Amino acid sequence: MTTTRPGAPPAFTALAADDPEEIGGYRLHARLGTGGMGHVYLAYTPGGRPVALKAVRPELAGDPEFRYRFVQEVANARRIRGLYTAEVVDAGPDAPTPWLATAYVPAPSLHEVLRRHGPLPVRTVLLLMAGIAEALQSIHGSGVVHRDLKPANVLVAADGPRVIDFGIARAADAVALTGAGLRIGTPAFMAPEQALGQQATPATDVFALGALAAYAAGGTPPFGDCPESVALYRAVHEPPDLTRVPVELHGLLGRCLAKDPAARPTAGALIEAVRAHPAVGAQVRFTDGWLPTALHADLLRGGGPSPSPMAPHAQPTVTATA
Repeated sequence: MTTTRPGAPPAFTALAADDPEEIGGYRLHARLGTGGMGHVYLAYTPGGRPVALKAVRPELAGDPEFRYRFVQEVANARRIRGLYTAEVVDAGPDAPTPWLATAYVPAPSLHEVLRRHGPLPVRTVLLLMAGIAEALQSIHGSGVVHRDLKPANVLVAADGPRVIDFGIARAADAVALTGAGLRIGTPAFMAPEQALGQQATPATDVFALGALAAYAAGGTPPFGDCPESVALYRAVHEPPDLTRVPVELHGLLGRCLAKDPAARPTAGALIEAVRAHPAVGAQVRFTDGWLPTALHADLLRGGGPSPSPMAPHAQPTVTATA
């Protein structure tokens, strides 16, 4: 059974006996999750602002290759500024236990929203796409490619989505990427070039956004809820299955899911396409009506805090190329 310290929100796990009281001057209050990179905590600044603080596992902290990559990823992530991202606010990459603090967003992931409420209406999906595309503009403008955009890495807040985990967790997985034919990502949302082990570009993230939107609208990934190897094969060789997706979305999602990266829209063009869509009416606004009533009410009731970027389901998958 999950327990909490007095005053901690019920969904949070209490600090364990071996958890520190503070890291980098931030007071730890509860655990938000545990994943491949380490523990993530709800912590507070000295002035009382909440942050999601990720502390690296000791075995990774002692790996020189991990430390090198972690420093690089932190530097990249700190350049990213955007209203639809959970920004990095502080980090200790050179500390004995490396750590990273990001803005805390008290919202569930899209993965959790779809598990609770099922597929979302067309207008909600389009607005999600616009918000996520704006986050991608910020990420790509900083010279970073997300490479693992999926429902677990998008938070659904009442005032719009937030994209999380734009690269930090890759530092942990990259330690394993010493052999040829390995890549990072989640097969159900991988672009063909990523599935083939080729270089990821901003167009790779647009493909993932198209797959994410198809899943949000239809309830299943566009290349099937199937074993990883099958999903990868279909992403490379077969057209997406949009039969469960409302027809109003087929054209836009089809362009995002083009096999050729050059045929996909840019993040900016995607925002304009959403603005021009009849279901949106040229008003991209995250007002009270953008979410279904039941979901909006769930958020107002505090429908569960977001798992952190290091929660187990939010970790990138390291996959061997066939």
